Amino acid sequence: MRIIISETSDDVADYVAEYIIQRIHDFAPSKERPFVLGLPTGESPMKTYQRLIQAYREGRVTFRNVITFNMDEYVGLPRDHPQSYYYFMKNNFFDFVDIPEGNRNLLDGNVPDLIQECQCYEEKIRQVGGIHLFLAGIGTDGHVAFNEPGSSLDSLTRVKSLNDETIASNARFFENDIRKVPTMALTVGIRTVLQAQSVLVIATGVKKAGAVAHFVEGRVSHSHPITALQWHRSAILCLDRDATVELKVKTVNYFEGLRKREDELRRRQERAALTLAKM
Repeated sequence: MRIIISETSDDVADYVAEYIIQRIHDFAPSKERPFVLGLPTGESPMKTYQRLIQAYREGRVTFRNVITFNMDEYVGLPRDHPQSYYYFMKNNFFDFVDIPEGNRNLLDGNVPDLIQECQCYEEKIRQVGGIHLFLAGIGTDGHVAFNEPGSSLDSLTRVKSLNDETIASNARFFENDIRKVPTMALTVGIRTVLQAQSVLVIATGVKKAGAVAHFVEGRVSHSHPITALQWHRSAILCLDRDATVELKVKTVNYFEGLRKREDELRRRQERAALTLAKM
């Protein structure tokens, strides 16, 4: 696992957006060979989406040959409800870039057969060859998507009953009326995320520091589902300085030292490429 520590949440968003853009450019997607991107909702990716929109407007990236799969959705919430994740993606990203509507995949919590919806979602991911890059956030209790503490680390996309703590926490989005909060959701599973070629996790702010410490320094456990990503062959955790406050100083120094060496190697390769180009 790589850890990229930036000073502020704005710096994190800059890094993540540029990483996504570079991955798309390097892949050189086409209609026949699209780049497949997994996307989250919530506060964590908002600044990244804003930067991707700006890059698209500047002509630095196109999403025309990108297929997206979102992580989760509430059950029983109309798609035009301001708290639905369909509404979030439409109004915070999709309406402002050139991802074809047919390339946008979101779980539908209003279909008659929820189990079939989840099975079909996994099949869609399989049919496009899997997800190349999954972008994710991390909850204060270590959840990822709606995989709450206690979730199976071998889970696939499924119907998930939400625990009382999650429902109470989400009441603030529903006029502080707990009766209006959905009690079930559809979510990709931990194994769904682990099967992606790469996973990039965003965590910013002091309130995420405890979950970050469990993720980086704790043991793999279903009590903190995000820790399963310790097993992933290509996981990147992007933090601002505030999110590191519960990590050991030695841990922070170690990963900051690694990044310096990576930057040195990148500059060396860039110089080598320039030298070869002149020959």
